[in-house]
Amino acid sequence: MKLLITDLKTERQWRSATGLDQKRFDKLLLLFEKAYLDLFAQSIEQRQNDCPEQPCLNTYTDLLFFTLFSLKSGLTYDLLGLVTGMDGSSAKRNQDLGLSVLLQTLMVSGYAPKRSFRSPEEFQIYFQKHKTLIVDATEQRTQRPKASDYQELMYSGKKNPTPSRL
Repeated sequence: MKLLITDLKTERQWRSATGLDQKRFDKLLLLFEKAYLDLFAQSIEQRQNDCPEQPCLNTYTDLLFFTLFSLKSGLTYDLLGLVTGMDGSSAKRNQDLGLSVLLQTLMVSGYAPKRSFRSPEEFQIYFQKHKTLIVDATEQRTQRPKASDYQELMYSGKKNPTPSRL
């Protein structure tokens, strides 16, 4: 991998590259390694022995760092691959692998958010113990209204103007 974790010298670099300081990264790494073993029932080294090609990410540290960096940077897969020394399709596969292990890590450790509820009652019971609930609803889909006057009221202004605004 071109981008190496040893390149991170300061806490500021750690936070800007991974979103975590080094101490929290190390704590997450222990949970990440355990989740990897739970998920695949093999170590990363054992799984790599079955690979026909030389893998780019050889350790749990590399995989976790790559995953967090990919999330933090928001690069396209081709550019992520260029920065990390792999092709775009390998970057996508490695990110998918890292995300599955990270999700397992967060679920097992109790830090993954609950994403679905069977009923409104279950939702209420779950959130009784939480004081604040933040809902990101900025990009919710909506049915386009049929009536043109109502369409104008609901129009966000992000694309083309409505006919009466021309």
